[in-house]
Amino acid sequence: MKTKAILLCIVVLFGITAVFAQQSKFETIKIKTSGQCSKCKERIEKALVFEKGIKSADYDVETAVVTVKYNSTKTTSEKIKIVITKCGYDADEMKADDAAYQKLPSCCKKPDDPNHQKH
Repeated sequence: MKTKAILLCIVVLFGITAVFAQQSKFETIKIKTSGQCSKCKERIEKALVFEKGIKSADYDVETAVVTVKYNSTKTTSEKIKIVITKCGYDADEMKADDAAYQKLPSCCKKPDDPNHQKH
């Protein structure tokens, strides 16, 4: 009977340790983007959540900041920023991919762009 109790305790401790170890792999990063509207929000979040290692992405239109929760053993902040730039948006110090930016709707272009139009 004592052996079963000890074995059960070991299994429970191992399970708890595994859960905490997995949670500690996740990091959160906030990235300033050049997004302008809800279309930008949809485009950025969709691109990010389909990337390997990203658990969640939430873009705040008011602040133009995307908050990303990711597994640091599967991706990096640099790779996350590259995904954003390939959507046509700046990501902190990284500039938007030119070809992707040109494909954005006029409401999603930067305010100083002559082709920018408000909603």
